[in-house]
Amino acid sequence: MIFDLAQAVASGHLAPIDDIESAKLCRKFAEQGKAWAQFHLGFMYACGKGVVQSEAEAVKWHRKAAEQGHARAQFFLGLMLGRGRGAARNDAEAARWFRKAADQGNASAQYMLGRSYFYGCGLEQDKFEAEFWLIESARQGNKKAVEFLRNLLDD
Repeated sequence: MIFDLAQAVASGHLAPIDDIESAKLCRKFAEQGKAWAQFHLGFMYACGKGVVQSEAEAVKWHRKAAEQGHARAQFFLGLMLGRGRGAARNDAEAARWFRKAADQGNASAQYMLGRSYFYGCGLEQDKFEAEFWLIESARQGNKKAVEFLRNLLDD
């Protein structure tokens, strides 16, 4: 019950609260090890919403949630690491996090993993593996994956 209430308040669905109060509430639950709160707090740090923007803090909180298996946190952590945002750029680690989220069915991570395989970014280039992940993403309606596959067919 408290979990549902806290999540509803933190997401703004229950009552309008300001960003600072939302960040405080998320931090409280994030520090207790709640993956959903760690993800939201990481996102707030990435955007500077309710907290002073800090990509390093965003990586820290996304990593905590990602290590608990939170697929969206794994995807966002992969994006940040692949772009060198908040931590040194590390394509191999980014691909590893994309794979974890992709295995859980995250369409955005499947798309990014497909691109990683296609371009050999952080892992060995493998066009067959790239196509597999791009198709998995496209099946879920990911428009970027659909467009990427269309472009492959045009070549």
